[in-house]
Amino acid sequence: MKNEQELKNIVKERYSRIAEQGKAENASSCCGATTPSNKVYNIMMDDYSETSGYVEDADLGLGCGLPTQFAKIQKGDTVIDLGSGAGNDCFVARHETGSEGKVIGIDFTPIMIEKARQNAEKLGFNNVEFREGDIDDMPVSSNTADVVVSNCVLNLVPNKEKVIGEIHRVLKPGGHFSVSDIVLVGQLPNALKEDAEMYAGCVAGAIQKSEYLTLIRNQGFQNITVQKEKPIVIPDDILAKYLSDDEVKTFNQGATGIFSITVFAEKLGVKSKVSLSNACLPSSGCC
Repeated sequence: MKNEQELKNIVKERYSRIAEQGKAENASSCCGATTPSNKVYNIMMDDYSETSGYVEDADLGLGCGLPTQFAKIQKGDTVIDLGSGAGNDCFVARHETGSEGKVIGIDFTPIMIEKARQNAEKLGFNNVEFREGDIDDMPVSSNTADVVVSNCVLNLVPNKEKVIGEIHRVLKPGGHFSVSDIVLVGQLPNALKEDAEMYAGCVAGAIQKSEYLTLIRNQGFQNITVQKEKPIVIPDDILAKYLSDDEVKTFNQGATGIFSITVFAEKLGVKSKVSLSNACLPSSGCC
């Protein structure tokens, strides 16, 4: 059993390679973890092409949802994207928050940070920044963000409880998050577990949906809502390597499986957007 740091190192090494691959290659190999099936392409990712603010050069094909679509981002918001990669969700978030807002992308892979910064510079976005660091120990002050988003990243982190605690810390009172991630429902066949983790967990592994939602609840979040859920269908040619024909049929027809979910939750408190530029200060004579 590998420890947390060993798992993180594996993820970092693989994502460094992924940064140099094309979108189609990444999507077809699920985080670059395996030799692709000829039916695997697009089993996880959603189509961003019609999304406002979408930047094709920043899309590496690594997501499993469209969290920014559900994130209720308002003009002027400060948004943090966890596992920001080449900047795809950051640039979509920037379209929503506008030039008066701010977007912070966090990624622990140096080559991804470099790629994202290059994309931001090409676009002339001076209110989008990228910080290198772990999402379970964010390089961000407490009570900073109005909104946190993430796309298929928490399943890569060994200590998910710690990440969710960090999300709570960096959100302002009354702030919220929308996160797309991979979860499991029911116990997968033993012969499939290793392969399912490779496809659904992309190294570190997904956890049970019920456990995932409980971790969020235990951090004190409220109004927890599954905004979207879709099954992740493992192609039959992959299943056939591990299961008999009857077992493949049973698995495909059963409730047990791998799912992409987009989860929304709020931090307790009252959201305030008063800034120093328009605050009523005693020295101004307006009070």
